[in-house]
Amino acid sequence: MSRTIVFGDIHGCLAAFNALLEAIQPQSSDTIVTAGDYVDRGPDSKGVLDRLLELEQQLKLVPLLGNHEEMMLAVLERRMEPYGWLNHGGVETMESYGFNGDLNCVPKSHIELMKRMPNFFETDTHFVVHANYEAELPLEEQPTEMLRWVKITEILPAPHMSGKRAVVGHTHNRQGEIFEVPHLVCIDTYCYGGYWLTAMELETGKIWQASPEGVLRHAPN
Repeated sequence: MSRTIVFGDIHGCLAAFNALLEAIQPQSSDTIVTAGDYVDRGPDSKGVLDRLLELEQQLKLVPLLGNHEEMMLAVLERRMEPYGWLNHGGVETMESYGFNGDLNCVPKSHIELMKRMPNFFETDTHFVVHANYEAELPLEEQPTEMLRWVKITEILPAPHMSGKRAVVGHTHNRQGEIFEVPHLVCIDTYCYGGYWLTAMELETGKIWQASPEGVLRHAPN
């Protein structure tokens, strides 16, 4: 039976990401959805994007665009000055690429990966966005600001017009716990801050979690 498994914000925590993939053992029939924010703050943003490219060749991968990828792309394409991004974790990202003053240290394959990242993913029962949504708008009409930047601590949305349950990241829980209400679950559990990277199987609600060092947590399912 095929599975749909959603990962929260990775933020350069490659060891945690690899540990969860090892525990989950995804098959070619499975769909892996990553909720955005692969880069910044953690130690190995380059390694995380390399791993996503590998997964693309092995199964159905849906890597959503997060606000940190949005900033990184804007800097790499010279559409934005780098200072805002660097202050939000971009320094760690560029260190992972061995930056020596030349932005060409970022491979073209990584740029192309980020440029093709979608804004949302949906099944018959759930949808996944990076940050938030407007309840009365279809997913394809959602404003970019809401999809990528607005935390659920700023605006907790009402149930979506589709009736589907939302799965989001972006709003990290400083206690490292999943936030859940009937119509929404947030699985950004603050991995880069020392807590957990979380993955959730949509069909069953099963949870996997790993620390930044790649140690599995036996969370209740």
